[in-house]
Amino acid sequence: MPRRFERWHIVVAAGVTLVLAIAAIVVIATRSVPARVVASDDAVVVATEDERRAPDAVVVDVTLRAAPTSVRIGDRDADTWAFNDQVPGPELRLDAGDVLRARVENRLPEPLTIHWHGIDLRADMDGVPHLSQQPIAPGEDFTYEFVVPNAGTYFYHSHVGVQLDRGLYGPLIVDDPTEDLAYDREYTVLLDDWLDGLAGTPDQALSRLQSEGMSHGDMGGMHHGAGETADSPLGSDTGDVEYPYFLSNGRTPDDPEELAVTPGERVRLRMINAASDTAFRVALGGAELTVTHTDGRPVLPVETDAVLLGMGERYDALVTLTDPGVFALVASAEGKDGQAVALLRSGAGESPPPDVEPAELTGRLLTLDDLEADPAVALDDSDPDRTYQVQLTGGMHSYEWGVDGGEVDGIPMPVREGERVRLILENDTMMWHPIHLHGQPFQVQVAGGGGPVKDTVNVAPFDQVTVDFVADNPGAWMLHCHNVYHAETGMHTVISYVQ
Repeated sequence: MPRRFERWHIVVAAGVTLVLAIAAIVVIATRSVPARVVASDDAVVVATEDERRAPDAVVVDVTLRAAPTSVRIGDRDADTWAFNDQVPGPELRLDAGDVLRARVENRLPEPLTIHWHGIDLRADMDGVPHLSQQPIAPGEDFTYEFVVPNAGTYFYHSHVGVQLDRGLYGPLIVDDPTEDLAYDREYTVLLDDWLDGLAGTPDQALSRLQSEGMSHGDMGGMHHGAGETADSPLGSDTGDVEYPYFLSNGRTPDDPEELAVTPGERVRLRMINAASDTAFRVALGGAELTVTHTDGRPVLPVETDAVLLGMGERYDALVTLTDPGVFALVASAEGKDGQAVALLRSGAGESPPPDVEPAELTGRLLTLDDLEADPAVALDDSDPDRTYQVQLTGGMHSYEWGVDGGEVDGIPMPVREGERVRLILENDTMMWHPIHLHGQPFQVQVAGGGGPVKDTVNVAPFDQVTVDFVADNPGAWMLHCHNVYHAETGMHTVISYVQ
């Protein structure tokens, strides 16, 4: 993603006094901010990784070969880029505490990095070009090696340009051998929006957005038209790109994947939104969803009819189908025409049509206020040591997006190890933004406290969301919109550890 990060190579002389830089930022700190920036390959990063790695840690070796390929999308062949010639890429699976050693072979005509989305890993393996690492050049190889400390549902994807909107992604599942969640079987359901090789390329889509803007233009910061309602929590303008297909595990609704279940079984669904510009409202016809995790972290179980996944979000849910039959798991493209479909088959019966619309899609929709973090991952109720007001800016007319957030003497959002940091994410635009923090989870601050622990959160138009995290993973960490087109045109910044 951002070649723009080249401007953030920072050198700060020892002893410089840091001052508050711009009036748009609120910074409240009880401790002074020292001057030395912790680089991604700093000694403290290595030391932190050494502490995480057990002497007898299991090493899981994988090879991911990124190359041009052709895949079948519905009834058409699409020329795209993918890992190991498949879309999605191969599912990687290991236990918490294992070491992932991933050899990446770049056979693309462009540089490549891989981001391990949601993993609290060592900073120099995070995969942000020119911030965490130099990109892997065409024809070159690179080996990522890091401890995977936390169980959960994650995924991996390219982090260069708009390459995510090709086929360069795959699920990453981390098991907890001591987990006491009871279920009989599980399935991973990875959702995506697709245009590559069928309606141009992602780079062409970005070029059109930049050169033409959107027909409704930029309203100059006016609130008119945002349209956020209970039925449309993301507002009336939910995406920038028109996609011909929406996929579940690489399959279109007219050729859906069938997932075998037995009546009465408890099934765990691991749902991942790997899309670039589309949120999905997901429901299972004929059954409730009991949500147990969001973004890999446990929550107190809660029942709902439907969940809304922004780009980069994940939800785990338990379902029980008591009767034999064929049940549609539908991921409706929020605010767009189309959907992705998978089928849970527990007996004989005809498959529903591709445009099936379960009643549950318009039933109870899970909100952040419904979720409470499991005590095992929740933060305590202490006050933050440092607060940043982070403004999300931009508009469709010029198609330039941005983040104004806490630059102090040239250092973007400095934090200190051990601090509790609060980010007030304030959306000053007419579009919603799924905001993702690399390297460490945060707890969403909801009314009454105890909100979910996540790494990606949706911020509606002209709304704000407050999140807290404890700075316990030193390095330089990207904070950005997970709409790949917004991120590539400026909606990103860095949280910088300093000493």
